[in-house]
Amino acid sequence: FIFYAGICSALKLTVPSHTIHGIEGQPLHLTVDYNFNATASEIQIIWLFEKSQSNPKYLLGSVNQRVVPDLEYQHKFTLIPPNASLRINPLRISDEGNYIVKVNVRGNGTIAASQKIQVAVDVPVTKPTVHTEPSSGVVEYVGNITLKCTVDRGTRVAYQWMKNGKRLYAGPNYTFS
Repeated sequence: FIFYAGICSALKLTVPSHTIHGIEGQPLHLTVDYNFNATASEIQIIWLFEKSQSNPKYLLGSVNQRVVPDLEYQHKFTLIPPNASLRINPLRISDEGNYIVKVNVRGNGTIAASQKIQVAVDVPVTKPTVHTEPSSGVVEYVGNITLKCTVDRGTRVAYQWMKNGKRLYAGPNYTFS
């Protein structure tokens, strides 16, 4: 991971700087670290989730490591002490969006910092199915044959046709659509 640090009044919050890709059905860790050069009587951590064009939803929060989850999500999201990392388990397509972490440190005064982490959910590609038209095949040098390849599920699917281990390209004998 490449890390980006946001500094706000001597409170440093470190989060991954690029989109985090998780796999549907698997757990995902959002690694967040914080440090500050002040004496603290209370440390509060808040996690929110936002999809585009919707208000952020509260997931969980903690004060001095005592976690207060939103009861709707209490079995899905876990705060991993001593830092502010979040565990999502299991990851679903609906979990794609922005996760916002906010840390408040109270000492003489209160210092705060927040960061946003973008999460993308990948669905594993299922085994491809190939259909032949006509199903009887063709006689050599007579007519055309169409091969159709499909997958039932998967994100960011790319198709590539091979013959004898070598990639096929469009030309007089092959057309792709």
